Amino acid sequence: MIRIREITDAKDPALTAAYALLKRNFHADERVAISEWRSSLREKADRVHSDLAWHLLVAEQDGVVVGLNSGTYIGSINLGMIGYLAIAAGARSNGLGSRLRSRLRTRFERDALTLRGEPLGGIMGEVSLTNPWLRSLARRPHVLVLDFPYYQPSLAPGDAPSPFVLYLEQLQHVRTRVPTTELRRILFAVWRRVYRIVRPLDRPAFRAMMRNIDTRRTIGRRTLS
Repeated sequence: MIRIREITDAKDPALTAAYALLKRNFHADERVAISEWRSSLREKADRVHSDLAWHLLVAEQDGVVVGLNSGTYIGSINLGMIGYLAIAAGARSNGLGSRLRSRLRTRFERDALTLRGEPLGGIMGEVSLTNPWLRSLARRPHVLVLDFPYYQPSLAPGDAPSPFVLYLEQLQHVRTRVPTTELRRILFAVWRRVYRIVRPLDRPAFRAMMRNIDTRRTIGRRTLS
């Protein structure tokens, strides 16, 4: 049996085990420090956020962490942002990733009703262009893989920003294009609120994204080769 639960205590031993699994699945320049997770848990416990909710789910088998999924609900834009999804090698190919994503979506839906008083608008995430799952994701009519160069900010001194693809899974109103004004707010919220970049506009990668979309009124679907 695999049990899925949410970590709510920064002293939970499963936190260290989950981070060890993260390290085995993500390159150093793509993962936050474990201190960020602990800070987010303490902030959540102290209820200092008014429109932000961070979640870390773990899947355990016989007391061993075999999967994790993290994400942040951002009330100002009514979207949930997928963080990390990692599955241990021995637990793959049994639908565990889908189960974790489903549990996280349920929490985002609850957050939207609690913090915004309305249904969740959508879920967004960052995916590598070489990820095979991206093609499957892009075929879903309610998912919009956005056609612009997106960067995850550098997460440690000396690291370069990571080029990814940003997708939007629309849950209320399915569109084929997103207004640039709306995308600006989304990008700022992700960098400022999720990644805690104090001044996103001071970062060259963020300014590059802004320059790319500033000449366009809307952003549509990216064509994948």
